[in-house]
Amino acid sequence: MPLHVSRIRAICFDVDGTLSDTDDMYVRKLERILRPVRFLFRDHDAHRAARRFVMWSETPGNFLYGIPDSLGLDDDIAVVMEWLNRRRPRPMKHFMLIPGVKEMLQALSGRYPLSVVSARDEKSTRVFLDQFDLTQFFPVIVTALTAERTKPYPDPVLHAAKAMGVPPEACLMVGDTTVDIRAGVKAGAQTVGVLCGFGEQAELRRRGADMILASTPELAQALEPE
Repeated sequence: MPLHVSRIRAICFDVDGTLSDTDDMYVRKLERILRPVRFLFRDHDAHRAARRFVMWSETPGNFLYGIPDSLGLDDDIAVVMEWLNRRRPRPMKHFMLIPGVKEMLQALSGRYPLSVVSARDEKSTRVFLDQFDLTQFFPVIVTALTAERTKPYPDPVLHAAKAMGVPPEACLMVGDTTVDIRAGVKAGAQTVGVLCGFGEQAELRRRGADMILASTPELAQALEPE
């Protein structure tokens, strides 16, 4: 379905791979290590394999959700992902900001209420936002333990919509993985998939993304009134 800009009254952003340039350095290093055995991977693509491994190390549930839908394990994996997010300690680290994100947020914050909807823990989410002076743009911050269940359940998007004072169908969920798209679709929101993180265009489309952008900062232009 095409994106209906006129329906959007608030925007929810994922963090890793959407606002934060998550572990790009680790992907490059791992790609060099995997290159000699690239024949083991689909399409002999060491870069793609490296991205998948790093995604798994950051959020195990994201990797697990790459299992083909035909296995019918989505709901069971959601339970595992929730358990891991609640119990697995995440190391603190230096974050990188996707170039152009802050300028995009400055442009959009005057037109829409904005929220963060992340499967990260609250501490590391706020460390990232504070590091780049982004907290000012997000009056609503939803993290792994804010709602009863985390993404890909719709609960975090529904929580953010209520906190921003808009119905969920008036929200736009922006993220880089199928976990983000699934949460948005289940909540009744429109969704935008971005390719600057770990997701791939075909899988984001398959999960119901209304629009695909090469990078998150392109959103400001995509939402310009016609």
